[in-house]
Amino acid sequence: MASTYMVRAPDTDIRAMAGVSDVLLAIGRIVFAVIFISSGLEKIMDLPSTAAAIGSKGLPMPQVLAIATAALELGGGLLIVLGWQTRWAALALAVFTLVAAYFFHDFWNMPAGTERADAMIHAMKNLSIFGGFLMLAAVGAGRYSLDGPCTVHTRPQAA
Repeated sequence: MASTYMVRAPDTDIRAMAGVSDVLLAIGRIVFAVIFISSGLEKIMDLPSTAAAIGSKGLPMPQVLAIATAALELGGGLLIVLGWQTRWAALALAVFTLVAAYFFHDFWNMPAGTERADAMIHAMKNLSIFGGFLMLAAVGAGRYSLDGPCTVHTRPQAA
């Protein structure tokens, strides 16, 4: 027969552990978003090339999609760094990352060789980033964020 034991840790230990987790979450959030901020800035600086790349995949309205892509990458990355509307930004960038992998890293349509291997690595990288965004959407930005101070944490009272 299985037994369940409840161990109560002092509040100070829980707060200390949460503080460490929030620091790691803040650092991770910032480092995680750098690739999107950088990519968004590159796209803004050269929208015609971005539109050409989008158009080469047969997607409609490449100029509009180029602007939307640059805005999503830069804006979503900045929102995650600041920790504001983090869950929504993470979900939006998660979907974007999967769509980008499907259209731009479609290794399954390529003949064997270096180009296919590179596309597969990029697709797997995007899949990993997608997973990271899902985790960020699940846990939120943490205490050290613009979202953090708005979150109310309550402890259930023992009976």
